[in-house]
Amino acid sequence: MVDEAHERSISTDIILGLLKKIRRKRPDLRIIISSATLQAKEFMDFFMRSSDDQASKGNGDAKDAAATIVSLEGRTYPIDILYLESPAEDYVEKVINVVFDIHTQESEGDILVFLTGREEIDNALEAVAERMAGLDARYGPLMPLPLYAGLSSEQQMYVFDKPPDGTRKVVFSTNIAEASVTIDGIVFVVDTGFVKLRAYNPTTGIESLTATPISKAAASQRAGRAGRTRPGKCFRLYTEQSYQTLPEANVPELQRSNLAPVILQLKALGIDNVIRFDFLSSPPAELMSKALELLYALGALDEYAKLTKPLGSRMAELAVEPMMAKTLLSAQSFGCLSEILTIAAMTTLSGSVWFHHDGERKKMETSRRKFAVEEGDHLTLLNAYQAFVTKGKKEAKFCHENNLNYKSMTRAVSIRAQLKRYLERFSINVDETLAGQASSSSSVDNTKKAEQIRRCLTAGYFAHVARMQPDGTFRNVEGGTVLYAHPSSLMFNRKADWVIFHEVMETGSKIFIRDLTKIEKAWLLEYAPEFYKVADRPG
Repeated sequence: MVDEAHERSISTDIILGLLKKIRRKRPDLRIIISSATLQAKEFMDFFMRSSDDQASKGNGDAKDAAATIVSLEGRTYPIDILYLESPAEDYVEKVINVVFDIHTQESEGDILVFLTGREEIDNALEAVAERMAGLDARYGPLMPLPLYAGLSSEQQMYVFDKPPDGTRKVVFSTNIAEASVTIDGIVFVVDTGFVKLRAYNPTTGIESLTATPISKAAASQRAGRAGRTRPGKCFRLYTEQSYQTLPEANVPELQRSNLAPVILQLKALGIDNVIRFDFLSSPPAELMSKALELLYALGALDEYAKLTKPLGSRMAELAVEPMMAKTLLSAQSFGCLSEILTIAAMTTLSGSVWFHHDGERKKMETSRRKFAVEEGDHLTLLNAYQAFVTKGKKEAKFCHENNLNYKSMTRAVSIRAQLKRYLERFSINVDETLAGQASSSSSVDNTKKAEQIRRCLTAGYFAHVARMQPDGTFRNVEGGTVLYAHPSSLMFNRKADWVIFHEVMETGSKIFIRDLTKIEKAWLLEYAPEFYKVADRPG
């Protein structure tokens, strides 16, 4: 059974393609696909149409492939949908106004607000807390709560608790609350009309999370959350005209993502000709060729696009994306395996390592300076982890004193152990004694070791390179895209020439790069000669 198929995630689409392939050998296999939106016909047509391979074999007892659509009507109450008369300039500010209008003018019932990500949600929580202070005493209190994937499961559970009598709960959520979870007591939905989606640009090779208008299907899912327990209202923070211009459904993830991990996975599953794989929606050819180029440059595929052994097969088996997999599998030859294991675990936390309460940003910056390394974020993250494990004895108290997120740090410990087990399966043993000696001093002050780590990161992340410009911004190697160091990076307001970066985030009109480390230009030619050719031009 495949659930939430309407979300059209990469994993779901790949599973459906594989199941269709398996069904040719196993016609008795029953496949149940559940979808919350009305895309059932698309799934049925996919399984009914024969792929090229099937056509060539003339394998076609139509009865075998027969499929049925079963519709289950949810019990929903009537929902009033309200639109704005003119577009909102700042939808986060508008959200707060609407929340307080509901609280002071509408009957009882909890509120669910859809925002695009953690940053917006944190800002909204802060704004509600501020506004609450000046609220007339005759209105009951508001209980603002966050809901997004990065929260610990314990924190996520709070949204399901019934609020105290006389208190109205307001949940600020990403699209996680569209279909994945149902929160009882929601009567009012505030829909900003945006969602953060992954978008990969094959020209620049940059994949970023970008706030994008939602689809009509998502808008109706969101509105439906208001009528679960009684009649409700959905406040759409866009005009009815804007609604009419929304796409029917979002572009499937496979058609807007970096396909290198997908191709690696399919190759490892024995699907050699990925171009002929029966995708539910075919990815653009440009995305396929860019991914094949990257995997070839990383050494995962040979010139015949076959998986290399052992490197390619091992990269496919590691539960991290290809560039990090290459970095991990190269680390032994650079003599920094233990350190790269730690860095791999810490970068999976994507920015949630440091935390600060309202007004404590300065204190957090001071804490971070204790671990800071001139060469950048990766080595700083390494120091923070080593201090947590040795000095901090993995305790919450240490994290609290140093503005580290305890939940994230313990997650890094378990991810690191998991990655270490993978490497041991490949008979790559991690010598932890040297790492222990390195962390007995207060920082990675061993310049030689720091250089080995930076070289190793370059061997994996050569495709994520940027050069600093005189104005302090960065440009990617093609030179066309302006990138900014993320405010959470040590390289924010610091000088560097060439850097590698771990990930990209797009907010508003700026593209930010996060987790930066200084490197030497010569290393790019040393570790990725296929990828970089030096042009004879000044500068």
